[in-house]
Amino acid sequence: MAYDYFSLLQTTKRWAARAQATGWINADTAQMLSDVEARSPDSLFNPNSSRPLIVAFMGGTGVGKSSLLNRLAGKAIARAGIERPTSREVTLYHHYSVAIKQLPKHLPLTQIKLAEHHDDARKNVIWLDMPDFDSTEHRNKQQVLEWLPHIDVLIYVVSPERYRDEKAWHLLLAEGGRHAWLFVLNQWDRGQAEQYEDFKQQLHKAGFSKPIIFKTACTEERQTDQFSALEATIAGLATEHIVQQLEQRSSQHKKDELKQSLQAIGRQLGSAAALQSLPLLWQRQWHGTAQVLQQGFAWPIQQLALHFSALSSTEKTKFNLWDDWASARFDDALDELVSHADQLGIPVHSLKNQLIPLREKARKIVETQTELAARKALANPGHVVHRVFLKLMGACEIILPLTAIAWVSYQVFIGYYTSNMSKVDYLGVNFAIHSSLLITLSWLTPFFILKKLKPSLEKSALRGLNRGLLSAFNQLDTGVLDVIEQIECQHAEQLKQLEGIIDLCGVAEGLSVIDSNSLLNRMLID
Repeated sequence: MAYDYFSLLQTTKRWAARAQATGWINADTAQMLSDVEARSPDSLFNPNSSRPLIVAFMGGTGVGKSSLLNRLAGKAIARAGIERPTSREVTLYHHYSVAIKQLPKHLPLTQIKLAEHHDDARKNVIWLDMPDFDSTEHRNKQQVLEWLPHIDVLIYVVSPERYRDEKAWHLLLAEGGRHAWLFVLNQWDRGQAEQYEDFKQQLHKAGFSKPIIFKTACTEERQTDQFSALEATIAGLATEHIVQQLEQRSSQHKKDELKQSLQAIGRQLGSAAALQSLPLLWQRQWHGTAQVLQQGFAWPIQQLALHFSALSSTEKTKFNLWDDWASARFDDALDELVSHADQLGIPVHSLKNQLIPLREKARKIVETQTELAARKALANPGHVVHRVFLKLMGACEIILPLTAIAWVSYQVFIGYYTSNMSKVDYLGVNFAIHSSLLITLSWLTPFFILKKLKPSLEKSALRGLNRGLLSAFNQLDTGVLDVIEQIECQHAEQLKQLEGIIDLCGVAEGLSVIDSNSLLNRMLID
């Protein structure tokens, strides 16, 4: 079961690393998932063999934890006295045959007092005396937090004077579901029944329906002492089946906590419906921005068209159409899109990153498209009907004079032939004048029409630049929509992967059910 949770955790961390790299989660979220607790009691032992039950005394300063462990051992193995804080180190009391494979991180042997015994009846239990959690020394608290994931059963020790201790109580609420709990009201020889009932009510509020509370006293008068019952209870829990149940429950509890964290992250990723509204929001935003850009480009395009029309076909012009003003307007539109996405609860880091290349290429796109369209317009000036009419006039400029010359030649030949046959006068001066005028007019008419109707290069360049600008705007618009589409696909993939991990956090098959009437069930928080 522990390996199953460990495998799930590794899968989660790999997803978090990829999601952070692509901007779907921030560094803090990724670190939070990376810091999810992976340690467990069985990590201290050889995984191929059964292990003992790990039990720890935990509580505030001066409640008598060390005295209880010394009483259990029958000798002074844990430091106990009037100096505060009383417990500064972890005391580990175990059977001589039990070997711990590795200690928790950052806790060398110098911070742990080891004590062995030869009582085979206690072979299956390792006892720990934890440092005082409410100590003013930060190191003491760190030791407690470092050991907690490796403990099966926590014996929460209080005294009549300190059973309402806030610091230890907050730790109980934070760690409640990860451990089994027993409670000891120590120094009971100084306690009252009202204090016992009040402490019991606190435990009810914390989630223990039937908490197991032992009254103990570390004095010679122990008429009402229940220490033997505490020891017998622990001995009854130190079985392989109970240890396995505790491992399974701890693992499932960690999965449930991980599931809640992943579900919260899933909500931070935003909804698919919110992403689907981005294209419409962008198009509305871009429509207004494009109009502003067109108005701002009106005068520069006119000047550029005039300059362009004056160049020969081999000369080049330098385009400076996309200036800082235009770049700022386009950046404002993209920033507005990012702001809309942020308001919709969509992580915007990935969107920002994918829009960067488009910001950088905007100048090149506009200048390339406008120059290309202008050159095409100058290569074929005028509109289609205009160009067809000019071609027709060009043909007339050749055909009409040749036709007139042919007709005049024919008339000359016929006149000459007729004059010989009838002996009448040959063609006169009037015919010569009229023939010359006919030939001249047949050539000049299409010539002047071509000259007067020749397309304006400036106007052609202006139309080409405007077409190129619209083409560039469409390309920029399409580029942003493509980015949004990619974001939608990536978002769907992130949610799919996250849902897959969340599904793995469900209750594992073969999980041992704890009897609701059992002693162990009373030790677990509801």
